[in-house]
Amino acid sequence: MKKALIGVIISILTIAVIFRLTETNVTWQVIFQANLFFLSIAFLLHVFFWFFWAIRLKSLADSLGQPISLGYALEVSIASTFLAAITPSSAGGEPLRIKMLHDAGVSVGSATAVVLAERLLDAIFFIAALPVFLLLTGFSTKLGIEIGLLFALCLFGFIIFLYLLLKRPERLDSFTSWLVRFIARFSRERAEKAGEKIRAELMRFREALISLAKNSYRKIASIMVITSCIWFSEFLVPSAILAAFGCDPELLLSLTSQLILVIISLVPLTPGASGIAEVGMSYLYSKFVPQHIIGVLTGVWRFITYFLNLIVGFVVNVKLLKSKYIDQKY
Repeated sequence: MKKALIGVIISILTIAVIFRLTETNVTWQVIFQANLFFLSIAFLLHVFFWFFWAIRLKSLADSLGQPISLGYALEVSIASTFLAAITPSSAGGEPLRIKMLHDAGVSVGSATAVVLAERLLDAIFFIAALPVFLLLTGFSTKLGIEIGLLFALCLFGFIIFLYLLLKRPERLDSFTSWLVRFIARFSRERAEKAGEKIRAELMRFREALISLAKNSYRKIASIMVITSCIWFSEFLVPSAILAAFGCDPELLLSLTSQLILVIISLVPLTPGASGIAEVGMSYLYSKFVPQHIIGVLTGVWRFITYFLNLIVGFVVNVKLLKSKYIDQKY
């Protein structure tokens, strides 16, 4: 909860500074005069973000022969957004998704492969979409290319590392032996017990990744379409907010800005990229959005895509903890 509070405080303070710097004349009356239809669409788009994420999670688990229900996949997706919102680079969401998939009967190795596949699919989408939108709009091309190239190099390096690690099973054994020796520094007994389990899960992880890679082109294409739906749902939120306040939605420019912004937000500095996201948003959108609307746009966008994750994610986590530890006990 401390990290959540830090993220919220940083976000609110940054938005307040943006309001001040842009000399935004905002009153509750102005906010209440917003078009409720388009505001509802903005909220609904974020709900679609959760829903499409759940569909992809279910599809990946199903493709490994370890099916989960769509309802449970939705709970996993929403619950993980809470931890993602309070950790740098949204890294906290992955361990929770692995844990919840394991609770549903998926092996740790397979669950890890599913979550890693999610990250790789997202990265491939960002790398493929960013140059297309930069070419279509010519917007912030220099910044976009620099960020895109750096991200692509990191992705390429990680894929090479993963390929070398998984190409030969003996490399996994070497990695396991090193890990066991490291654990043995603290507890030899625990290291011996953990060794075989770690080795078995790493082999399952390897087999699961190979199985995912061997999916039919049609299956892989369908999962990439779902990935596109996930991110376009989220990236269209600012355009809906702009429409709600009577501004041009600036679809192409907004989508390009969101692609740049989501990569910038991966920098592991603050919980949920608080501060980074708001400053990046105001900087990019100030190039094509009226100055007086920047503060309102940033505040409402951040509420929908960040604070809503904290609120709904917290509620879902409490519900899951209650059903697992309290209801089962009594």
